[in-house]
Amino acid sequence: MDVPTTTGDSEILRRGGEAMARGELTEALRIFEHAVEVETGAYRVCALVNIASVRDQLGEHADAVRRYREALAQMPSDAPRLHPSTLIGLSQALQHLGELDAAQQELDRARELLAGDDAPGELRFSCLVSATAVALHRQQWARAIELANESLHAAWQFDPDRAGHPLSNLAAAHFETGRWELAEDFAAQALAAFEAAGDAAGIAETRQNLAIMYVRLGRFDDAEPLLLDAHDFFTTSGAHYYAGITWKMRGFIDEHREHLARAETHYRHALRGFEESGAVIDAADVRTRLATLAFATGRLDEGAAELTSARTVYADHGLTMHCAQLDFWHAGLLEPFVETVPGMLAHAAGLAIPAALALDAARYELPDGAQRENWDRRIADPALRLAFRYAYLAGDAALLGDLIEMRCTGTTLDIDRIATAPPHTPMGTFEPFQPPAADPGPGHDALQLGTALAAVAAGAGLPVTPPPHVAVPPDGHIALAGWIAAAEQRYRRRLRDDRVVHA
Repeated sequence: MDVPTTTGDSEILRRGGEAMARGELTEALRIFEHAVEVETGAYRVCALVNIASVRDQLGEHADAVRRYREALAQMPSDAPRLHPSTLIGLSQALQHLGELDAAQQELDRARELLAGDDAPGELRFSCLVSATAVALHRQQWARAIELANESLHAAWQFDPDRAGHPLSNLAAAHFETGRWELAEDFAAQALAAFEAAGDAAGIAETRQNLAIMYVRLGRFDDAEPLLLDAHDFFTTSGAHYYAGITWKMRGFIDEHREHLARAETHYRHALRGFEESGAVIDAADVRTRLATLAFATGRLDEGAAELTSARTVYADHGLTMHCAQLDFWHAGLLEPFVETVPGMLAHAAGLAIPAALALDAARYELPDGAQRENWDRRIADPALRLAFRYAYLAGDAALLGDLIEMRCTGTTLDIDRIATAPPHTPMGTFEPFQPPAADPGPGHDALQLGTALAAVAAGAGLPVTPPPHVAVPPDGHIALAGWIAAAEQRYRRRLRDDRVVHA
């Protein structure tokens, strides 16, 4: 939880806050529920907010949202700290439910309350951290890096004990853009920051996040002890949502070691926990793994049903790049069957080609060449290779030619964005919270290296435009025109600029 627990001068609330700090969530919940019965006025509202916070940490996200809204309905008219803190907490609970638009709306309301010069700095920091989380959920990696860098600066001045949160966000964003050594360094700094602050929950969550990085890099032996430590903490404290994440990652390790039955058992544990807590995005992610197991064991209908369920969730929550990646994954799972099952090749191509076009176009939204190259190598190029393979298997020479022409289209600098960007201002800066320029205060030495690395890694780079359409001789037809239109409709995003270049 990134929002500070609100206790005021109430002895009951203080004891509940201490229980939370020790990771004793069930005991903290009991104390706060008692506080609701005996406290009045602002203290009672504080208790409701803290109940919502604990419920969210326990994975009871829908109930957390209800309790946050209950607190807002009883909010005192003069609550300069409690009101924005509650909105930030509500935003985080909504993020866990995958309600990203609603989460952003609550953050915007909090920003309005924190716009004055006398606004509490630690709440500005919390707002920045939560905004970073929204950007990460939306896979807006450049935006997330900017916000995380800004919130790390804010931690210097306002809340150095909580510097682990922006460091963790920097680790996540850089990992997703292929800067793995930098990501591991930030994760290690985050772990050290949480250990220095005595934040047991932060330590466990960072170990889990670092383990996830190791799993995705195939470093299973490095990941397992971290996962087990985190799992023990989360199950003991009753944080079943986070325990579900460890179940999922343990299942993934077993899957790649070909212990498929055990992997499915772990995935089912994770799915049950996520669905019970209302974490629909996480549940959808697990369904993609269950689908992979189903395809591997010949249960095609079951696997397709799991993928359809997951894709519906992503689409309903506006996660179009998740949809494209899932379609690519689905198309790849069909590859063993395209030459033996009637109609399967056309179905697989219908998934693979629009997904490849969307994933290829997405790299133009990244802020610098290094990130675009990494996205191309890890995401776009494998997707396009699959599209080429299916076009080849179909014997479609015209489609192959169009794919080749599209792939050869170069990158064009976006001169307008370069010319209009304010000097010395990162594009998309999260106004009005600029990084403080004053003395960073306690904790500066521990954070200095991380901030210096972040400043280098988050360089704005040179923006580029979306790729143009390509006119192909001899008839001048637009390459992949029908496929591009289908992909833009399927993923609800623009994939091409209005310009036309000739092949």
